[in-house]
Amino acid sequence: MNLVTFSLVLTGVLLNACAQLLLKAGADAIGTLAFTRANILPIGIKLATQLPILGGLACYAVSVVVWILALSRVQVSLAYPMLSLGYVVNALAAWYLFGEALSLQRVIGIGIILVGVYVLARS
Repeated sequence: MNLVTFSLVLTGVLLNACAQLLLKAGADAIGTLAFTRANILPIGIKLATQLPILGGLACYAVSVVVWILALSRVQVSLAYPMLSLGYVVNALAAWYLFGEALSLQRVIGIGIILVGVYVLARS
C-alpha cells in the first residue's frame, strides 16, 4: 500500500470515527430518546436541528467518497480490516471527550487491534 492509498484509507477511518463522536455528542445533547407514534416528528426535528448530528452525517457522506477513492486503489480484503482502527480512535476519544471508561480489558483489546492492523498492513 503506497502513501496515497494509506492516506485515503486512514482519512476514511478518521472521518468515520469523527462521525461517531459527533453523533454521540448530539445524542448526549438531546438525551435519552423514546420513540412512540406521537413523538416521531418532534424527535425527528430535534435530531435534524442538532449541529453535531448534522456534522456527523456530513462526515459520513465525505467518508463514503474518500472510501470509494481508497477502494479504487486497494483490495477490499486489505482496506476493510483497516476500519478497525476506528475502534481505537473512538475508544481513546470517548475516554478523553466523554469520560467513558478505558478499562484494562479495553486497552488490551486496543493493543490486539493495533497488532492485527500492523500484521495486515505488512502483508
